[in-house]
Amino acid sequence: MDLPLYDMTTGTGDYISNGTISHNCFARPSHTYLNFDAGRDFERRIVVKVNAPEVLRRELRRKSWTGAHVAMGTNTDPYQRCEGRYRLTRGVLEVLRDYANPCSVLTKSPLLLRDLDLMVELAGTAGFSANLSIGTLDEEVWRRSEPGTPHPKARMAAVKQLVAAGIPCGILMAPILPGISDSPEQLRAVVRAAADAGASHLTPLTLHLRPGVKEEFMPWLEETYPELVPGYRRLYRGSNAPKPVREEIADRVRAEKRRHPAFTSPTTPVTARRLPDPPPRGSPPEASEPAAQLSLTLG
Repeated sequence: MDLPLYDMTTGTGDYISNGTISHNCFARPSHTYLNFDAGRDFERRIVVKVNAPEVLRRELRRKSWTGAHVAMGTNTDPYQRCEGRYRLTRGVLEVLRDYANPCSVLTKSPLLLRDLDLMVELAGTAGFSANLSIGTLDEEVWRRSEPGTPHPKARMAAVKQLVAAGIPCGILMAPILPGISDSPEQLRAVVRAAADAGASHLTPLTLHLRPGVKEEFMPWLEETYPELVPGYRRLYRGSNAPKPVREEIADRVRAEKRRHPAFTSPTTPVTARRLPDPPPRGSPPEASEPAAQLSLTLG
């Protein structure tokens, strides 16, 4: 069947494993879009778009495509475990390289280093940047809240390697869990490590509990941090923590960033450009019509 999917990733879940990122992942409701539930199905069932590179190539060939930036990983991780087998993200990157289409990736996995050669090509032609999601370096918090995901220190090492290769790479510091991973010491550890790794930027995001996620997160909290349950019920009457709470956490991170010149010095923006020669398959799209969302066929 054909369904419109607006995120160029390799699946609709996250790291597929019992309990893996199963408590606070914002992508859970995506499963309900495919008539799965956001609970057990999210942890056990995954849809793999096996023809994603071929469909992307066909779409970029359309005259209506104007070369808009393609952001991978905005809903689900393009380097989740199944990518080690299917290698679809590499195929997608090859197409984007052929069309010199600017793009970026957000992931929790050091597996992206496998495609470093393509990323270097894209950064030098179309424009490419990477972001690693690293909410905490606290070993106990990581094991409790994100069991089965790549170690945050391995993710930080990937940032350093990307930067060394000339790839602009930042850190999405998310999710920051109030009362669990938001102490000054915990935040300081991430900021310091990010600066040492050469991260181009660091953006803190406090835990967001939209419908479908909250129903999974709260039972986990009751089991893991029962003493925090009353406070979370007061904080999360809606999807977001109150603005003063979010601002206090952001202020703590900003204060730590000011200690590191790497985050206070102006950076040179990355300018994307198209290759002068047409891609090897088909002609480059003409910039005559507004860009359209991509539709992928579920394989």
